[in-house]
Amino acid sequence: MPPRLNIPPITRILLIVLVFQSLLSGAIRYRQWSGENDVVVPYLALVPQLSLIYPWTFLTTTLVENNVFTFGIAGITIFYGGRYLERAWTSAEFAKFLVVAALIPNILCFGALVTLFAVTGEMSWTLTTINGTIPLQISFLVAFSQLVPSHTVTLFKGIVSLRVPRFPLLHILAVFLLALTPILSAASFFLVINGFWVSWTYLRFYKSAFPDLEASQSATLRGDASETFAFSEFFPDPVKPLVASFSNEVFKILVAFRICTPFSQADVSASRGETVMQRGTPGSARAEAERRRALALKALDQRLHAATAGPSKPKPPPPTVAGPSVQFQPQPNVQEPATMLGETSYVPEREDKDGH
Repeated sequence: MPPRLNIPPITRILLIVLVFQSLLSGAIRYRQWSGENDVVVPYLALVPQLSLIYPWTFLTTTLVENNVFTFGIAGITIFYGGRYLERAWTSAEFAKFLVVAALIPNILCFGALVTLFAVTGEMSWTLTTINGTIPLQISFLVAFSQLVPSHTVTLFKGIVSLRVPRFPLLHILAVFLLALTPILSAASFFLVINGFWVSWTYLRFYKSAFPDLEASQSATLRGDASETFAFSEFFPDPVKPLVASFSNEVFKILVAFRICTPFSQADVSASRGETVMQRGTPGSARAEAERRRALALKALDQRLHAATAGPSKPKPPPPTVAGPSVQFQPQPNVQEPATMLGETSYVPEREDKDGH
């Protein structure tokens, strides 16, 4: 019997929509292709000059891929990354994250292309197609950097070892290089940059966190104040101080405009280790309970081991039962077995005959 794939509902829907829209877009482009101009499908993919009358394209364009290479990467990203995040965050939180990670970068990229058209006068900017799962790919990497910041990935049999927070910048570099080729459009670079800082801002300040019930935390926690998820942690060590000072100034401006809310001292303390699990980590209360149970079992095992290794005290004789005394004749050549708690003694009859 073939193994059954256990795919959560939101991830399953994403895969179905990705396959359907990509195949539909490919079929339409194939039928209308003439070899002279690129064919666009403005009611599926977002085209600044043509898609304003199709507002749903600001969302649907994320699940439209134009070639086999990007389609394969999109499928792998959603299948593995979507399953992991949906199980970690619940389907509702994962759906909210998808809307933010897809909609806002598409809107910002739309604005960037319109601005470039206004500055340069080049009509090609407004005819550039904004599509693909690139915002989701970079957003998933940012989310992994929050959930497993200290995890190290080893590549090429140990030759290259990278921590998870290093992968978003590598992904941005790869998209930039591919945008110089026909594989990706120029809009891809705007998508990956916007997806990076939008997803980090949402996870840092706005996403509902899972409260640690053992630490008496509020059920309305939002964001992640941990130092391991600071913006500078995505960059190499030599430039971290510069990035940290710049991001702090930007944060002060956002706080002044009431776009972001500064963390309280309790939030910062909770993320520094006063709580065992990082705030926002799924199942932290359950993990804390499991940790305490393991410690209790370890302490109990140590006590039992110490009691077993200590000098054994002689066992008190069993209490005698009142009644007539019965004497047994000792049997020769019979080795008396060691007395055990709850053991009954049995002497074979044939041994008694041999003794006479």
